[in-house]
Amino acid sequence: MKTKMISIGVILAAIFCALFSGSTLFAGETAGMHRVFILHSYDRENVCGRPQHDGVVAALKEQGFTEGKNLVLKTYYMNTKSRNNTEKLISRQARIALSKIRDFRPHVLVTLDDNAFRTVALELVDTPRNIVFSGMNGQPEDYNLKKRFMESRERPGHNITGVYENLHFTTAVRVQKKILPGLRKVRMLVDLSPTGRAIDRQIQIELGKEKIPVGFDKKIVRSWKEYMREIETINNDPQIGAVYLAALLLKDAGGKAVTVPEIFRWTVQNCRKPAIAPNYAFVEMGLFGGAVIDYKAMGMQAGSMAAEILRGRKPGDLAIEDAGRYALVFNLARARQLGIAIPDDMLLAADEVITKIPE
Repeated sequence: MKTKMISIGVILAAIFCALFSGSTLFAGETAGMHRVFILHSYDRENVCGRPQHDGVVAALKEQGFTEGKNLVLKTYYMNTKSRNNTEKLISRQARIALSKIRDFRPHVLVTLDDNAFRTVALELVDTPRNIVFSGMNGQPEDYNLKKRFMESRERPGHNITGVYENLHFTTAVRVQKKILPGLRKVRMLVDLSPTGRAIDRQIQIELGKEKIPVGFDKKIVRSWKEYMREIETINNDPQIGAVYLAALLLKDAGGKAVTVPEIFRWTVQNCRKPAIAPNYAFVEMGLFGGAVIDYKAMGMQAGSMAAEILRGRKPGDLAIEDAGRYALVFNLARARQLGIAIPDDMLLAADEVITKIPE
C-alpha cells in the first residue's frame, strides 16, 4: 500500500510539473510580446484581403514590431465570399472568430473588410479590446447607427478606429477620359451583396462632391446570367466607352457562388470595352486599369495605427482616416487586346505596368 501511494504521489507530481512547466514555457514565450489578431472577412488568397494583410504586417515591422521577436500574430479567415456567404453562415463565422479572439486576448484586433467589422468589431464596442478596421466600404456613420462606436470621425472616442476605403472613383474616370478623349459614358455593373451596395453608395457620395467629365449610369446585376447579358449589351452600345466593375459576387443557375477570378476571366475573354478596375489586384487579373485603390498602402495605414496603439495610444484618440493613396496601374496586354494606346506620359507616371493576362 505504501509503495502504491508513493507511486501515485510521483505520478501526480510529474503531472503537476508538466503542467507547470508548460504554462511557464507559454508565459516565457509571450512575456513582453505584443499580440495582434488579424481577422479577414474573406479567404487567404482574396485579392482585397491579402494585400491589406501584407500592408499591416509591413507597417508593424517598419514601426519595430516583428513577428517572432516582439510580436505574436494570429490570423483567422471568415471566408464569407466564396463559402460562408449567407447571413447564417457569416454569423457562425463571427461566433468562431469571437471565441478565438477571446482566447488569444490580443492587444490589437485588426479587421479587414466589412463583414469582419460589422459582425465582430461591433460586438466588441467598449470592451477592453483595441480595434483597428481596414477596407471599410460601408459608411462609418451608418454602422454607428447600428451600434455607437464613434463620436466623430475626427475623434472616435471609443475603442475603435481605422481606415475607410476611399474608391477614388472620380479620379479613375478622369484618367480614363485622358486615355480615351472620345469617352462619353461609363456604366457601372454592381451586385446586391453588402459590399456591392456599399460601393454603390460610396460612388454616389463621391459624385455628389465632384463632377466627372462623362455620363454615368449603373445596372444592378442579380445573377451570373444577368451579368453576362449586361456585358453583351455594353459591347453593342456605342454610347458606352468603359465599364466600372463592382459586381464581385454572383450566383449561377444552380446557386453556386461565382467570385472575382471567374468573373474577370470571363470578362477579359468576352468584354470589348475597357474595364476601370477598382483596385490593383484586378489589373493583375487582366482588367485594363487606371487609377485604382492601393490595398497594401491602405493596410499599411491601418498597421501604423495598430503600432501607435501598441505604444500606448488609445483608438478613440486616433482619427478615422480615408485610404490616402491610389496607384496608376495599367495592363498593357489588355490594352493591346482592346486596341488602346496609352499615352507615354501616362505610362511614365504609372506605378506599375503589367504586361500579361493570366491564363
